[in-house]
Amino acid sequence: MYKPMFVSGVTMDPVSNSPIVILKEIDGEETLPIWIGLLEATAIASELEGVKFARPMTHDLLKNFLDLLGVKIKRVEVCDLKDNTYYALIHFEYNGEEMSIDSRPSDALALSLRVKAPIFVAEEVLRKSMQVETTTDPKSERSQRWQDILENLDLDDFGKYKM
Repeated sequence: MYKPMFVSGVTMDPVSNSPIVILKEIDGEETLPIWIGLLEATAIASELEGVKFARPMTHDLLKNFLDLLGVKIKRVEVCDLKDNTYYALIHFEYNGEEMSIDSRPSDALALSLRVKAPIFVAEEVLRKSMQVETTTDPKSERSQRWQDILENLDLDDFGKYKM
């Protein structure tokens, strides 16, 4: 089973100083933080904030190609988590045939925002993600700090993300 989610925003990991995209369940309380690269964070945050560049960025260029070829992105799925690496699929339709292609979640999310495609996360991924979090000592300072950060996320904070 898959849960429909949306990109809530992008924030920074205060420990590693790496960007994190936060997915939130549409009709629920579950969240999924995914650590991503700076360039992908820029692509996601700029689309969330409506920032337009003079020249097309990579995900904009891909969208332009897809539009030109008549490819329709149907949905993206964060479908697996192996060895702390998330996997995604981009499902699309071309010439009446439905297909999918492997993707990094950050690229799939950046593209889904541009084409307004729905985002889904496998329940198994959410379970595995929680298992990764619980394999660390839940009373450790780092675990407690992350719990505090995720529980106190404010949507206004995402607008403060600077590229």
